[in-house]
Amino acid sequence: MGWEALQLWDATRIEALSGGVANDVWSVRVGGALAVARLGSRSDADLAWEAGLLQHLDRNGMTVPVPIPTTDGRLFAAGLTVMTYVEGGAPETAADWRRVAETLRQLHRLTPGWPQRPGWRSSTDLLSATTGTKIDLTAMPPEGVARCRAAWARLAGRQTCAVHGDPNPRNIRVTADRVALIDWDEAHADVPDLDLALPHNAAGLEAAAYDIAAQASAAWEAAVCWDDDYSKRRLAEVRVVSLIH
Repeated sequence: MGWEALQLWDATRIEALSGGVANDVWSVRVGGALAVARLGSRSDADLAWEAGLLQHLDRNGMTVPVPIPTTDGRLFAAGLTVMTYVEGGAPETAADWRRVAETLRQLHRLTPGWPQRPGWRSSTDLLSATTGTKIDLTAMPPEGVARCRAAWARLAGRQTCAVHGDPNPRNIRVTADRVALIDWDEAHADVPDLDLALPHNAAGLEAAAYDIAAQASAAWEAAVCWDDDYSKRRLAEVRVVSLIH
């Protein structure tokens, strides 16, 4: 059905938005209000998981894009979701990033033991599994896989929760009174460390903890984006196995 499904919201498209890789993203107007519509190939189970997480976070005081129902009450249809528009700018200062870190910790506190996104694997699942949604370790060089798994092994045994999965400046909206997280395409259940290797060490991690988080995060992004230039740069940051303690 494609963008024709937008009629289910009685919405109109305004303009294409940049930043979407896996999806086609547009600003839209629903009942006079600005919103964001995203069209992709996610399964209904995947979209239901995302919608449920965002509703849970919204109910518990976090600022996130909230799914807008169709006129007959559905939260998505034919791969299309429509969500509230979130205003704000990217974090710029160390103080901004400390606020981002607290927002991510709030996410983690609200979701201990959150169920896994359908089809996904956590970083520690990939110590034995080879595939999961966007990740296919069989496509990576074996030596690179070994390095990634050595980084993830340092997270074994830790409590999992919902993680945003991609807290880069494009996916953060800061205003004077709140921090919002947008673009939850990479969200899944994992160890919270993956969200906490932030600029300025904004999460206040001790040196060893920051090293664990940074190495695990670099390994994750290498695997989930393989094999573009960015993923290769990230893999280069993951130390060879013999140097990981």
